[in-house]
Amino acid sequence: MDILTRLIQMARPQASVDLRCQLSGAYRIPHSAAPDGIAPFHLVLRGSCRFETARGLLTAQEGDFVLFPRGGVHTVLDDGAPGDLAVTRMRYDGMLPLRRAGKGPVEVDLLCGHFEHAGGPGELLFRSLPDPLLASLSEGSSRVLLQAVVKLIREEATAQRPGALAIVTALSQTLLAMALRRYGERSNGEANILALLADARLGASVQALLKDPGHPWTIEALGEFAAMSRASYARRFREAAGMTVFEFMTRTRMAIACDLLRSTRRNVGDICMEVGYQSEAAFGRAFKQHMAEMPGQYRRRQKGTP
Repeated sequence: MDILTRLIQMARPQASVDLRCQLSGAYRIPHSAAPDGIAPFHLVLRGSCRFETARGLLTAQEGDFVLFPRGGVHTVLDDGAPGDLAVTRMRYDGMLPLRRAGKGPVEVDLLCGHFEHAGGPGELLFRSLPDPLLASLSEGSSRVLLQAVVKLIREEATAQRPGALAIVTALSQTLLAMALRRYGERSNGEANILALLADARLGASVQALLKDPGHPWTIEALGEFAAMSRASYARRFREAAGMTVFEFMTRTRMAIACDLLRSTRRNVGDICMEVGYQSEAAFGRAFKQHMAEMPGQYRRRQKGTP
């Protein structure tokens, strides 16, 4: 199993398509911060617009996918259209709520939704991504496949045949994986987990860690997978990932532990050995420091038991 697939499987992101926005003229649509575990997204089906974010302005064009992995505050803006802000109206288009701004021909068509991911396992992926993340789906070697997915989403959203919403939701799930892969290929030196996975030499060591988290890994041992010295490996890892090897190792082990606590009935002692801790006490301390609760508390909360 490749690394990105493993991270997505642990995160268990569930797509929900919330509404469609058809915009014209001058508009300004604010979005407040999303709750923990919610990652809003916008897919530009037609036209172009801007996103005002904590990191500055982003311009998104037809086929672009904009994800807010940590639910950051943002505002959807026009491209600088003159005049007063258009009146915004809400109605139902037969498949989704429709937000319409302005009059006349639709200049921008957005599909808006969110991914809800598992608390704990999802943090390794979603909390290691830039917020916002813009993946251009109209360039590169995979553009034909990506464009086909976007085209199908647009056609299903427009035609609104029976089952259209189910198809659009499923395709949004597919689009997430494709967009993350695309972004990793074009990270341009930005430190994040996708840049780490895209590095062929470092990726081998990450694969080994995910495959056997309980092994007593050292920087030297992981560096051997990359055919690099300890110092070179540690430096290159931090430049690519934006965190140290041990920070990533701890996050990985905690994410896997959370996944096992959520999805299995294995006892805490077995799980702590699985992720590289020799005693439940040491594991409990590390888990509480990372998750702000003990493993048993986390398991009960996730399963909804007192």
